[in-house]
Amino acid sequence: MTSDLVHHGESFDGTPLGFATKSIHLGNGVDAETGAIRRPITLANAYALPYDPSDINWSSSDVNLYTRNGHPNQRYLEAKLANLEGTEDAVVLASGVAALAATFTTLLDRGDHAIFSDTTYIAAYRLLNQILPEKYGIETSIVDTSDPQNIAAAIRPNTKLVHIETPANPTLKVTDIEAAAKLAHDAGALLSVDNTFNSPFNVRPADLGADVVIESLTKYINGHGDALGGAIATRKALTDRIRFTYQVNYGGIISPFNAWLINRGSVTLPLRMRQHNASALAIAKHLESLPQVRFVAYPGLESHPHHDVAARQLARPDAGFGGVLSFGLDTDHDGHNRFVSKLNVITSAVSLGHDESLIVFLGEDDERQYLYPEEFHRGFFRLAVGLEDTDDLIRDIDHAFAEAKL
Repeated sequence: MTSDLVHHGESFDGTPLGFATKSIHLGNGVDAETGAIRRPITLANAYALPYDPSDINWSSSDVNLYTRNGHPNQRYLEAKLANLEGTEDAVVLASGVAALAATFTTLLDRGDHAIFSDTTYIAAYRLLNQILPEKYGIETSIVDTSDPQNIAAAIRPNTKLVHIETPANPTLKVTDIEAAAKLAHDAGALLSVDNTFNSPFNVRPADLGADVVIESLTKYINGHGDALGGAIATRKALTDRIRFTYQVNYGGIISPFNAWLINRGSVTLPLRMRQHNASALAIAKHLESLPQVRFVAYPGLESHPHHDVAARQLARPDAGFGGVLSFGLDTDHDGHNRFVSKLNVITSAVSLGHDESLIVFLGEDDERQYLYPEEFHRGFFRLAVGLEDTDDLIRDIDHAFAEAKL
């Protein structure tokens, strides 16, 4: 059955399999040489050539030729992710930033115009706001995509791409994917969605009209904080272009070991996301009740301005709003740092989607600060809730407040 699952994601009678079943079986299979029921890590750089290799396309990604062109562990993971995202194909690259850069540099040419969310991951912001316009002559516009009218107003005759990040990092702003897709398509443009904060367990942007779905596999899909990777899920006509441009000729290939680690980690994605979702909502509600807390931004809260849009986009009845929230304290710069210094369970470190909870204090001088809502201007935390017992995390937060005398 597993070999069929790799390609179809259906049971013997054609019934679609559930998300958890596909997370376990897709991308896995019996190794032909050893009979092992786990795909091995294939660490070779090169593969045996046929008797006459003279007519080989040395830039081909379709066969095992040279690992920069593609390799088995990458393809196993791509088969899984395309199915989980609901797209025709997927490309897996070395990092989430590689996936962003590959999307932009493949789909945009000199003279094209792109619209992007006013709050995005820092590398996406720099690529679209600085590097692509200055080095490659690509026009870009920053807009608040949480209001579809802003997207409509920014569209030009040469607009080729609308890129949104939802929920946005680090303000947790939410964009209506369906509305953005319609506006992009009416203008003859594509919609790309950075879905990292959601994962395909919570939201499947392709089902809502997105043309390209980007995931930082480093985060929830890997889930263990030990491997870098990025994915672009879309139709095959686009993945062929991305592989040729960015994988083969820019060299953004993921290592076989990292692809294997991420494939292994993804097996528990649905179990982990349920815990992330539940704990983050409980902690957001707790923080919202505390007098020391100035604001809490989390789409699962009914107080969040985009809660209804976020709820409408959920992919399944047991989905949720992710494990990341932001909040600020009614204190000064040093008070925020004192609070972090008193935490015992929650770790001060960047990234998200790990098994352990991570917190980072973002001060008052971020280069994107001018784009953030007013409440973020006095400094704030981004908290990536992990898999610890929820009560332990809440007690850790309360203890830190008491010890920091806030």
